Amino acid sequence: MQGSNGFAEGSDDAAGTIVAFCRYAREQGLAGGVQVTLAVLRAAVCLGMADRETLRFGLRAVMCSTKDEWGLFGEIFETFWDPVESKRSQRVLRRKQSRAIDDSDPNRSTQMSGAVGESQAEDRGRQDVAGASERERLRKADFSALRQDDLAVLETIALRLLRQMSARLSRRHRMTISRGRLDLRRTIHHSISRGGDPIDLRYHKRKPRPNRLVILLDISGSMSPYSLFLVRFVYALQKHFKQVNTFLFSTDLVEITHLLRASRLPEALRSLSQLATGWSGGTRIGGSLSEFNKLHARKLRRADTVFLILSDGWDTGEPEMLAAELAAVKHRVHKLIWLNPLLGLADYQPITRGMSAALPHVDVFAPAHNLESLMALERHL
Repeated sequence: MQGSNGFAEGSDDAAGTIVAFCRYAREQGLAGGVQVTLAVLRAAVCLGMADRETLRFGLRAVMCSTKDEWGLFGEIFETFWDPVESKRSQRVLRRKQSRAIDDSDPNRSTQMSGAVGESQAEDRGRQDVAGASERERLRKADFSALRQDDLAVLETIALRLLRQMSARLSRRHRMTISRGRLDLRRTIHHSISRGGDPIDLRYHKRKPRPNRLVILLDISGSMSPYSLFLVRFVYALQKHFKQVNTFLFSTDLVEITHLLRASRLPEALRSLSQLATGWSGGTRIGGSLSEFNKLHARKLRRADTVFLILSDGWDTGEPEMLAAELAAVKHRVHKLIWLNPLLGLADYQPITRGMSAALPHVDVFAPAHNLESLMALERHL
């Protein structure tokens, strides 16, 4: 016999878990409202809750409509359901242990069950708070102050957030391009069969064109506390955004787009370590931009290119050269963004000769000292 939610009577917990999963999935970047939640509930009724893999495939088919969402769903499902399964098994085990203590005393059994439930809730609450607190700490921690054992956890958080960012930008783009300019000729032609009233408006369709990213990452000595993680961030960007060209620079410029196409980050880092370029050397920002303008300017399109520089602005070259080359870039791109790790310091002022020369040509000047500041890049793409 089934209740009003479609699950068997006594299975309100199952329906509540499905609703909680839908809410969690929305928080992690998947689209969906009440109608999607109802569709997921109906799917769960048909599929049942016993076979986890069948449930995964069924819910993904209902909740995902794009490749990005399809990829994001797997991690969301694992993150939500695995801990639930583990805790459920523990609850069953503890209930059995409780019954074994005294099956004959219903009052004692009730008291023990309540105590175990309260203990479970307290443990779960402490774990959730501790996990959230650790994630919040890593999101706000300055990269230069991170411990080595923090990097793996931070990379996992960054990859998840970038997948969510990519999915949100993809959905936002689809919404903004859903209608183009009004096609008057087709509207009039279509209205003839309806007595001449233009009830059904027709529009010119526009081909989607997401932003192209061109990234220049400073790997000079002054950037050493930040460049290692920023390389990881750029790898993740290139993994989740389709049109990305990436360059490293210090005294010279080198393109690494092909190296960052490696399927795994360690493989990409090994390839980068073999580059004969100036890791932790001096900085020639103006000279590197000049080299870019001579050899790679064709990669820039004013209509859709976002040009991103990750640098602290310390330049050993002439500021006039930096200003001139940056002005040439600015003329060819849609937006020029400069992310500076030092901007996260409370007392930092961009008064070095290089940074002062660059700022008049920069559309967005923002910090890049922690994960939270990097995630703010979304609003500018």
